[in-house]
Amino acid sequence: MKLFHTADWHLGKLVQGVYMTDDQRYVLEQFVAAVKEEKPDAVIIAGDLYDRAIPPTEAVDLLDELLRRLIMECETTVLAIAGNHDSPDRLDFGTRLMESRGLHLAGRLRADLKPVVLHDEHGEVHVYLVPYADPAQVRLTLEDDSIRSHDDALRAIVARIEAEANPHARRVFVGHAFVTQGGEPQPNTSESERPLAIGGAEHVNAAHLRQFHYSALGHLHQAHHVGDERIRYAGSPLKYSSSEANHRKGWLVVEMDAAGAIQIEKRELAPLRDMRRVSASIEEIENEHARSDDYVFVTLLNDNPVLFPMEKVRAVYPNALHVERRPASSSVQIEDGADSASRTARQAADPVELFAAFYHEVKGMPLEADKRKLFEETFADVVKSEGGAV
Repeated sequence: MKLFHTADWHLGKLVQGVYMTDDQRYVLEQFVAAVKEEKPDAVIIAGDLYDRAIPPTEAVDLLDELLRRLIMECETTVLAIAGNHDSPDRLDFGTRLMESRGLHLAGRLRADLKPVVLHDEHGEVHVYLVPYADPAQVRLTLEDDSIRSHDDALRAIVARIEAEANPHARRVFVGHAFVTQGGEPQPNTSESERPLAIGGAEHVNAAHLRQFHYSALGHLHQAHHVGDERIRYAGSPLKYSSSEANHRKGWLVVEMDAAGAIQIEKRELAPLRDMRRVSASIEEIENEHARSDDYVFVTLLNDNPVLFPMEKVRAVYPNALHVERRPASSSVQIEDGADSASRTARQAADPVELFAAFYHEVKGMPLEADKRKLFEETFADVVKSEGGAV
């Protein structure tokens, strides 16, 4: 059986105020062309089809077009789940009607974790679609009061699957989570992906997935495996932040034999415009750099201030997204009079720790435990009310 594994499309994505829709269409048309040519048994999209719970119209139209082409023109089954950026209810609408045409889209987690059954010449392959849900939702859906963390949630979900699984069928897990080899905390590979939980409780143990013949994961934007070659992130099809400048974007081709052994090949996508970092003086940029339409994050190495830096940079890089100055004689970056390194650190900080530091600075005393807990709960409620995930 041949499966195409992709994830984290983030349709409707804004990067530094620029919509990425044309760039997304460009690379995803390459993906559709590959599906049409190679005829895989199924396409897996492991969450974050959209970048926000209420996506712009252009993003909805693009997803509709891509799914129509995959299912009707390519005659390929599509297996997709909601990620933490998606609205489960919106993705769930009408899915029962579309299953007969080959679209299996899991928006909300359901207690009956029945697989989608695919067939090849060797028999059945059972694919379990597990959309993103926070621990409280999983606790309610599975009626299991022991679930308090994302790791608890995945453990309980897999136990429910195992209890009813056909031991003779090859099995594939499709999920959207932050999986690490032992459940230990690790930094994200992209600044463009929001955390799944505050307080560092988002990581789950890859050991829960080892009984599956393949685990197709989404959430992390860099393609990689987690300890076991069979537990894989496909990564996003495009770069969505400067932190992804060195990523090689694409999708995974997964071939499974009669015994469930797999072979994996990484296929790369050619972007309409690359996203990269540029470090040089303004004189070097103006006199030595070739004009480029790439999305660039520019660090100017001039010792003296540069007047109208963005205007000058955009004469060479018309799609420049960000300009900052780091004098060649200093390790400190300067952006609009602010320390950019401090700004980046503040953006990456845990919101609870950020508030605790602010409270200590203003009040001159540490944040008490009860107030910390109140802030965590309030922050989580605000994010959820805006359609996000914590």
